[in-house]
Amino acid sequence: QIPFGTEIEGMNILGLVLFALVLGVALKKLGPEGEDLIRFFNSFNEATMVLVTWIMWYVPIGIMFLVGSKIVEMEDIVLLVTSLGKYIFASILGHVIHGGIILPLIYFAATRQNPYLMGHSQPPGALCFISPRSVPSSATLPSMIKCIEENNGVDKRIS
Repeated sequence: QIPFGTEIEGMNILGLVLFALVLGVALKKLGPEGEDLIRFFNSFNEATMVLVTWIMWYVPIGIMFLVGSKIVEMEDIVLLVTSLGKYIFASILGHVIHGGIILPLIYFAATRQNPYLMGHSQPPGALCFISPRSVPSSATLPSMIKCIEENNGVDKRIS
């Protein structure tokens, strides 16, 4: 069964992206008249980055209490520890395989450079590893932008 346009639920991401692009081009085309709105959006972006940073500092505390409440409710702690140990081992093994083998191979295939000498983007990767599963991309955005601008010399307008 093929869904029709009225049956699809959720946000229209493509429409939002297209609107943002067209608005950005229109504001730039206005010249000095559009600079105020551009400065507003830049300030709004900076404020959003500060909020995301605050959230990333306090989310682990909330998760600790959520996990702690579930641990207190458990009757068989040995089952919990063995299950959790297996999960942690599988997670670390997956991260090592993906981050230590797969991603460097893709980097090498694309750039023909040694991927293990590229240390400019390590802080966001480490932050992504320790952040909760639901927010790694938004959580690492401020540190990734900082690394891109400071370590790799990318212009602020591009990052």
